[in-house]
Amino acid sequence: MKTIKILNNDILNLLETEASSFPKYTTQILNLANQNAQGTRPAVVGQMSDLIQEFKGNKIKDWEEWYLEKHPEAISIAANKIFEMVNNFKDIMPKIDREMVEKWVKDLVIIKTFIGLKFQEAILKSVANYFNTTYRLAEPAEESLGIDGIIGDKAVSIKPTTYEAKKALSENIEVPILFYEKLKDGIKITFDETVIN
Repeated sequence: MKTIKILNNDILNLLETEASSFPKYTTQILNLANQNAQGTRPAVVGQMSDLIQEFKGNKIKDWEEWYLEKHPEAISIAANKIFEMVNNFKDIMPKIDREMVEKWVKDLVIIKTFIGLKFQEAILKSVANYFNTTYRLAEPAEESLGIDGIIGDKAVSIKPTTYEAKKALSENIEVPILFYEKLKDGIKITFDETVIN
């Protein structure tokens, strides 16, 4: 069996175009600014996957003309949104000192990691308090069965609310499931009140 690899530069040559060149670090900054500004969302520039299918040509120049005819202001609007965010970055950059960076790293490594990895215990404790009973985290042998903790004497699993949409997964959990959703300000827990009975 034969495998063919096409390098990015080869793709650009095949499409008769050239890669843009940017100074070091600028693409990372522009990507971050765009994430915050949401400058290239479909509402601004159109649904690109649909548009490229709708386009019947095969040359980049034709694509540019076709796209700009359909969305004449999109590039300018997106650039304005992103440039505004870049200016916000410029305004804040002088305020970032070594002390602030260390505080940020500590918050990430110590606080956010702890909260992110220990939230299961908070869920177990909250549900146990609701039922006025005890709880404990699962032991390794229990974890291998899909059990995350014990409330009272009942084993439970803890899953994100998105888990229900993925139920077609081969995972088979035989215990009640406590569902959670992370919110900006905490965790929303959903469970069947018969979970402990």
